[in-house]
Amino acid sequence: MNVLAPVKSIMSTHLITVAPSDKLSLVKDIFDDHNIHHIPVVRYKELIGIISKTDFMHFLQGFSPNEEDRFVNYARLRSYAAEEIMTKGLAKLNPDDRINVALEIFLVNRFHAIPVVENDELVGILTTYDIIKALATEPVSPKQILENRQHEGEVTEGIVG
Repeated sequence: MNVLAPVKSIMSTHLITVAPSDKLSLVKDIFDDHNIHHIPVVRYKELIGIISKTDFMHFLQGFSPNEEDRFVNYARLRSYAAEEIMTKGLAKLNPDDRINVALEIFLVNRFHAIPVVENDELVGILTTYDIIKALATEPVSPKQILENRQHEGEVTEGIVG
């Protein structure tokens, strides 16, 4: 992966978003039905927050596991809105920012997702999964294989010798 490439080359662009007033029952359905861990909260395409699966799980900690309390749990999901649990004041990237800038943000802040915004409009999201996927699908050249074998040989010589 070329860390000097723009984040737009690996970011996710097919996003599922919610509005600030959307109920947490919708957020639950999205997390249950899709294999995602972050839901951007937008108002007329403008990013105003994000809900991570961890944020949502913290909200659910007050739920009762008893079947008799199922109605109370559901009522609670229907009475809270996305804006009440979303994270605000987010780090953001521009689509043309380099991947190494994103890596530094991930490293320093321990985020797992960074929204990508252009002209105040959400255009994508870059997650640690996107970076892992880019690394995993990168082809390995014969030169890299030979260099790795040479390096393994040097390590073995140092141990045996």
